[in-house]
Amino acid sequence: MNFGVVFPQTEIGTDIYLIKEYIQEAEHLKYNHILAYDHILGANLDTRPGWTGPYNNKHMFFEPFILFSYMASITKNIEFATGIIILPQRQTALVAKQAATLDVLSEGRLRLGIGTGWNNIEYEALNENFSNRGVRSVEQIKLMKELWQNESLTFSGKWHKINNAGINPLPINKSIPIWFGGYHENVFKRVGELGDGWIGFFKTIKEGLQIINAIKSYAEINKRNSKDIGIEVPLSIQNNFNASDISKKITQLNKIGVTHISINTMNMGLKSNADHIKVIKDFKKIIDNL
Repeated sequence: MNFGVVFPQTEIGTDIYLIKEYIQEAEHLKYNHILAYDHILGANLDTRPGWTGPYNNKHMFFEPFILFSYMASITKNIEFATGIIILPQRQTALVAKQAATLDVLSEGRLRLGIGTGWNNIEYEALNENFSNRGVRSVEQIKLMKELWQNESLTFSGKWHKINNAGINPLPINKSIPIWFGGYHENVFKRVGELGDGWIGFFKTIKEGLQIINAIKSYAEINKRNSKDIGIEVPLSIQNNFNASDISKKITQLNKIGVTHISINTMNMGLKSNADHIKVIKDFKKIIDNL
């Protein structure tokens, strides 16, 4: 299994020394990847007393492409994973360009997790359509893959048109892994058809097995080897966690086919950057003894 950390961006603050300390410690501990979430705007609750979304304008989110570009400059080996970029609220060619640039600057260390999101406020502000975001994302992915593979192309789709043009530079391998987030059956179909992996939480092992089996079946329908499709699960960890319970959980996830685990320390009651670092240090000891 591959183990990474979730960048604790809603809690780490803007002190660049602390940000750098956390990132470099994660690499020093030999974690495989750093995963970062994505939100461009947060709703102000002053005029939304019934708000039920998990985040609002009080929660801080760094823009992932810029954040990872900085990380690439102070690390050598750790992979960068978006978990997830909300693709349909962005312009497709621009995302392809940003991802390709980051891939080059990080020497091929980008794994692009994408999803459709839940916050229509962001879509409205970015002048994109919330209602067709799922189906539109399929065309976006197909176009991005073509942009990464070709120096120039002509593309005419339902929502996109390119007339003999292309991005430069291209990604190092003329491709970037695309992972999907989301729980709708249509998402599982897209993973089976187009994706390199799936990112999401499991409420239970039974639920996780159902999702993984659904993805496998859609991969088989599309004549793909399901073993080539990764499964990533963020695992929320508190301070002073029970090592035996965590080891058992990892074993269960491994058995059902989970390939990547990201350690999430946000919203776990930790008080400082030092606390976040202590938890990922303690967790790494468990990993090393598995």
